[in-house]
Amino acid sequence: MMKVQENSFELRIAFILQNKFTLAAFSGFIDALRLAADDAAKSRQIRVGWEVYSLAGGAVHASCGVAIATLPIPRDAAGFDYVAVCGGNSFDDDRPAPALMSFIRSAHAQGVGLLGICTGSFALARAGLVASRRYCIHWNVLEAFKSRFPRAQISLDRIFADEGDVITCAGSTAAIDLALYLIVRHCGRERAQQVMRHMMLTSMRPASVPQAHFFQMPPDGTDSRVRKALYFMEQQLDQPPNGPAIARYCAISSRQLERLFRANLGQTIGQTFRNMRLNYGRYLLSGGSLSVMEIANITGFADTAHFSREFRRAFGDTPTNYRAASSPDRG
Repeated sequence: MMKVQENSFELRIAFILQNKFTLAAFSGFIDALRLAADDAAKSRQIRVGWEVYSLAGGAVHASCGVAIATLPIPRDAAGFDYVAVCGGNSFDDDRPAPALMSFIRSAHAQGVGLLGICTGSFALARAGLVASRRYCIHWNVLEAFKSRFPRAQISLDRIFADEGDVITCAGSTAAIDLALYLIVRHCGRERAQQVMRHMMLTSMRPASVPQAHFFQMPPDGTDSRVRKALYFMEQQLDQPPNGPAIARYCAISSRQLERLFRANLGQTIGQTFRNMRLNYGRYLLSGGSLSVMEIANITGFADTAHFSREFRRAFGDTPTNYRAASSPDRG
């Protein structure tokens, strides 16, 4: 790993890889830094610097099995602008790592910014950095995060959240947008534009871009079985399961689950699922080139007329008009 004088860096980041980290989030983030670091595109750490660590050092395996060489975690975070904790499929491991918790707290006390990449946010929350901060969490781990940190403010309506001292990111390609955001802050917009040209990106998505999830967060106090059902339904939008299948997943009867939906959400399972599918359809209309007929089929409606009728009832407009109004080329 190449090193140059620390005082030459405009931005310097320490990555902490957790076991089974998400490769796409880490690689996208660090590659954006690489392209910002050197005018000659030779990957030299000139303007931007980074090191890659783990608790014990050595090879750390991503969730896909690819191994990354790391250094042992340093004594402190002095000299770094940010510490980025990169998580993935290890979020289910609730055993706190004392050395990592100590390092995170020490970095925070030193005024070093903390980045929670993908489920790396779980480690920041375990270190006690919840308070009034808003955490951006990938919709796929919403229930896991909420059950562990019920006091945390959780956001699914964006791809990353900057709370000043702590920045959390939903992960995957959103990590590239976060990297660009930090490059603009520390190195300037022209440097970020250089990165986007090399990465063949047309623009940098702002933090406020909503995640592609299609159910409304249930109110606090919602029965855990309803939450579990909503999670299962979200996973199955392209191949919707029937009510009995959802009930079996939640280990209760269909009648009991239906009663819980009515009591907790004020609507039936079928109505909830239809709303999810309509939100999915609205998302597909907002980008891409799929026809309304294709979207109707993907979202499980009988035909284009059925989808259009339900869409207008829910959103007050036709799918065609909605697409035209939401197009970036309008006007």
